[in-house]
Amino acid sequence: MDSNGTSIYEEKEAGSASLQTATERIGTRASLCGFILYAVFAPHSIAGAEIGLALVALGWLARSLATKRTGLRRTPQDLPIALFLAWTLFSSILSAEPGISLAKFQSVCVLFLFYLTQAAMERRWALPLVALMILSGVAGVLWSVVDIARGRGVRIEEMAEDSPFRLTPVQAGDAVWRIGQRRVSSIEEIDEAIRRAPPGARLSVSFITQGEHSEWPAIIITDEARARPSPSGLKGTSPTHRFRASGWTRHYETFSETLQILAQLALGLGLARLRRRKMRGWRVWAWLTASVVLALGIMLTAMRTVLVAFAIGASLLAWRAVRKGERLLIYAAILVMLVAGALAVGRTRVSGALSFQDASTHLRLQVAGIALKRLAIHPFFGHGMDAVKKHWTEWGFPGTDVIHTHSTPLQLAFERGLPALLFWLWIIASFWMSTTRAERLARDSADANRHGLLLGATGALAGLLASSLVNYNFGDGEVALVFWWLMGIVTRCGTQNTELRTQNERQ
Repeated sequence: MDSNGTSIYEEKEAGSASLQTATERIGTRASLCGFILYAVFAPHSIAGAEIGLALVALGWLARSLATKRTGLRRTPQDLPIALFLAWTLFSSILSAEPGISLAKFQSVCVLFLFYLTQAAMERRWALPLVALMILSGVAGVLWSVVDIARGRGVRIEEMAEDSPFRLTPVQAGDAVWRIGQRRVSSIEEIDEAIRRAPPGARLSVSFITQGEHSEWPAIIITDEARARPSPSGLKGTSPTHRFRASGWTRHYETFSETLQILAQLALGLGLARLRRRKMRGWRVWAWLTASVVLALGIMLTAMRTVLVAFAIGASLLAWRAVRKGERLLIYAAILVMLVAGALAVGRTRVSGALSFQDASTHLRLQVAGIALKRLAIHPFFGHGMDAVKKHWTEWGFPGTDVIHTHSTPLQLAFERGLPALLFWLWIIASFWMSTTRAERLARDSADANRHGLLLGATGALAGLLASSLVNYNFGDGEVALVFWWLMGIVTRCGTQNTELRTQNERQ
């Protein structure tokens, strides 16, 4: 006992409680900061996004240790996710190349973001974080507009006979825009990059040909080349304005898929307020404007399939959310977007891309056909993730560049077997039912924000599924992370709807 009658035990207990409270508070704030970083970087940088998620995980761990509660909940998706993971592991062990497939298995772990989001995120954070990611995506689109307006790189007009670029696929009319990971905008900058490189160095080349981004692994720098007045042997003065937008990344496919998700979320938030006449105001037009800007970004990527996928998701949102007259206006706007997107594809990509008569489409069909034939040989466990990298030619695939099948269902079946595909379809069907059910429960509530998030998630899921038929978007780590993060948010918002319904039924 001390002089005030307080026992040493009580003092220790109070100190322990204070430490627990402080740790819980620090963990919660760390998770919030991590989610903020993730929302900002997800449309642009996988490195920044992963740093944010690492901070979320550390914050969640600290809070869990302090409170002795993980915050994890049972969901309808638990069983199909567990089966999908288990089958992927078995497929990797039985792969044609187990070493490669087992090393690739870690990429599947992105789905744990679904559980981390549920456990670490508070419901009140959902709308601000989604709004922040939408704003980040809008900023990326605006930068893309500036990037296309000012041009990229330098378009090659002439190439000397002794130019080191003769050993690359670069031709007159193409534009070189990166040398050795360094962005260039003039022939002088290309020459300077070559002069600064030591003899024997290998400089990678990023160039744009007929609107498409291409890479060449290396040009070898020699003393002879460095000593020339123009080491590159190139001539050209103007940049190219014909390329596919990619924001602050080089991956226009990833950029477009992410923009599709964000555009649906912005549209859902706008339509949820438009549905509630008393809530119509500047916020409606802010969300709808953000959706239009993000749709413009999709057009600038010239991704044919994602454009159509966005139109499908947006049409579904209009059908579920608004009245007939407003619905017709939205359908008209979607039609205008598709026409403008077709013009963007025709302007940016190779001749025939709009009618699917280009070499890219032909190659995709070839690869898909061979993958289907190979699937008949190993239908149960598949060939193993990434095993095709060592057997591309042996298994009859065309060319020397190893690519995927450009279809999520086909890629999953080819690599992991038909049971893995069925488990994946089970996961998606479960998410679809949970999301649409939660959206329906929130449709006539006074909370437009929660309804808007659930409505937008419905469109995003529909768009992703439509695109996945002809794109391996669920194999894109950045896109997959956004998907699992969004499904975690949906589960949190949907749980609140269920709790409110239960309370109403009890009353």
